[in-house]
Amino acid sequence: MANDSAVLVSANSSSALTYLAEHTSRYVEAGLSGAANTAKAYAGDLKRFGTWCTEHGLEPLPASVDTLAGFVTHLAETGKKVSTIQRHCAALAKAHALRGLESPTDDKKFKVLLEGIARLKGVRQKQAPAFTLANFKRTVKSMDDQTLAGLRDRVILLLGFSGAFRRSELAALNMEDLFFSEEGLIVNLAKSKTNQYGAAEEKAIFYSPDVKLCPIRTLQAWVQRLNRSTGPVFVSFRKGERLTERRLTDKHVNLIVQRYLGPTFSAHSLRASFVTVAKLAGADDSEVMNQTKHKTSEMIRRYTRLDNVRQHNAAQKLGL
Repeated sequence: MANDSAVLVSANSSSALTYLAEHTSRYVEAGLSGAANTAKAYAGDLKRFGTWCTEHGLEPLPASVDTLAGFVTHLAETGKKVSTIQRHCAALAKAHALRGLESPTDDKKFKVLLEGIARLKGVRQKQAPAFTLANFKRTVKSMDDQTLAGLRDRVILLLGFSGAFRRSELAALNMEDLFFSEEGLIVNLAKSKTNQYGAAEEKAIFYSPDVKLCPIRTLQAWVQRLNRSTGPVFVSFRKGERLTERRLTDKHVNLIVQRYLGPTFSAHSLRASFVTVAKLAGADDSEVMNQTKHKTSEMIRRYTRLDNVRQHNAAQKLGL
């Protein structure tokens, strides 16, 4: 009987360990995967690397240092940006980590190669341009909000700019995330690129005295047309402007921004323009970060688009 009990305890322990191991693996994978858009980009990068390895008869996983060196050299020689090459390396590092393999990206000689590529190609990233406030106001006021599409698109532009939203955040918004009051609107962000753990994060939106430029009144008009209290805020239409409950993708949000502001801009321009306009208006970094949810002043400087050297220049304050 005692032996039977020992066997039972051992079996139960083994089963429990197996169960824990399975769930531990799931949590580890979640920890390594990162944001959804990043994971999607990584998947494409890994597919590209796998195709290149197949063409050259090389083993993709685990990849040798020579194999990865050959691949990034190929990327550099075919005109890929430094940031794109770095993202491919990050994807491969994650793939190796998920399988408990040593990553060739940690090799010292490989890091020297990456540094050499960065020096020769330069690391300046193409950034989404910022628009002027005057141009933005003209564009929004010219939009036809008598149509459902025009009303929805005006909300996207006004809310995206005044809230410094990422396009993925706009696409993910639900009715349950909106809290209206006489003081303004609070938008709850369930998750974002820099908030992967779902910590409480909010954005404050304020009333504008100009009804046509007011993000809150425009959003309230849109919510009234949706006539529901749950589900996605931004949705697509069927023919004849019939509402659906299909959530807009972040790609659709980007196309909407470009439709009105022009192809040189992107949805990211809404966020960059918020930072730039706010800084030119005298906002300090902490005020800007309270809305954008950036973690450092360095990121605010990166987002500030001051193409005119006369803008925000201390030389104007010398008193000469």
